[in-house]
Amino acid sequence: MPDRAVTPILSVDVEQHGDDLAIVRCRGRLVAGVTDVLYSRVNDLMPETQQIILDLSGLQHTDSMGLGALVRLYVSAKSAGCTLELLNLSQQIRHLLGVTNMLAVFPVLGEEGIEFG
Repeated sequence: MPDRAVTPILSVDVEQHGDDLAIVRCRGRLVAGVTDVLYSRVNDLMPETQQIILDLSGLQHTDSMGLGALVRLYVSAKSAGCTLELLNLSQQIRHLLGVTNMLAVFPVLGEEGIEFG
């Protein structure tokens, strides 16, 4: 078996903007076996952070377990009194959310980016 560098399937970076806003940047694959990485990082931000934005521009793929994690986070955020919004959906993720009718549930920010006040 050839030697190769082990890279994490999913990496999650949190960028805080005061107490009101956190941007969570996801890179890699949001698939079965790693969904708890995203869930625990984002859930730890609640309810202290009023607005959480999941920047999915670095996600290459997600499966049904990844979709389940996003739904779980949305429900947790709503229960905690904060908002969870999606940013930069890939075509694959947009399609997955569309066929499951979840695009109507998740707030999706404009694809051109966001501005901070």
